[in-house]
Amino acid sequence: MKLSPSVSIEQSETGLEFIKVASSKCDAKIFLQGGQITEFIPKNNKPLIWVSKNETFQEGVSIRGGIPICWPWFGNHENQDWPAHGFARTSLWQADAVHEDDEHITISLNLPMKLVNPTYWPHHSALKVEFVLSEQLQVRLTTTNLSNSPFSYTQALHSYFPTSDIKHTHVEGLQGAQYIEFGEGPFAQNAPVKFTRETDMVYTQAAKQQHIHTPDGIINVSRENSSSCVLWNPWIEKSKRLSNFADDEYLSMVCLEAANVLEDNVTLEPKQSHTLVTTISWANSQ
Repeated sequence: MKLSPSVSIEQSETGLEFIKVASSKCDAKIFLQGGQITEFIPKNNKPLIWVSKNETFQEGVSIRGGIPICWPWFGNHENQDWPAHGFARTSLWQADAVHEDDEHITISLNLPMKLVNPTYWPHHSALKVEFVLSEQLQVRLTTTNLSNSPFSYTQALHSYFPTSDIKHTHVEGLQGAQYIEFGEGPFAQNAPVKFTRETDMVYTQAAKQQHIHTPDGIINVSRENSSSCVLWNPWIEKSKRLSNFADDEYLSMVCLEAANVLEDNVTLEPKQSHTLVTTISWANSQ
């Protein structure tokens, strides 16, 4: 892979390789493990994604924060021994290409399917993720069916966002959607979402853009090729059970995830591709 002047490959203290971006538009880190972006800071602005202060960046262990790639299933598989949220977020991805121009840096990675356990995924397919970096961040996850028969899957870009106080944070733009929470529903979302307890809402029929209002500014989150999304905060008791997560960190983060889940799952015919897209940016900053 040919690098650009603003892009280098470095290693964490634990030996995990990551792509470092230091450009006139932004700073970023993208780990090859999981194909996962863990840092995105627009120039002269605050960080736009969150990582736990307890994260240890260990080989084969999912990273707590950033934007984990949940694929080819979201949540727990019906086979309880299979990895939660699929295998993509702990697999080692391969860096493909870097392109830099005056406006953007685009970095693409692919998941080498020959290394995937066929028990988990017997289908002949390709998976690519592209990061388009400027003052905003766009993540594009493309699945291609290379076989002669259709297959179905679910997925999510499990985006973690920062807030200085979850109790003074709310989400606009989900009004009119339906959601299921803790296996119950569907319920109608009639008002902006505030956070006073553990929240694990899986939305369908959701609008293409939401706005996370935090004490530090408003984060815009939009999606393409997706009518479902997930809103998550573990709150007090679940925070104590999570790995690589401090007990009080529920106060400083919220997840709003572009997804294809429930009736919004994807079925790909032979030779077809599907690209799930999320675009995030600060609307303002205080």
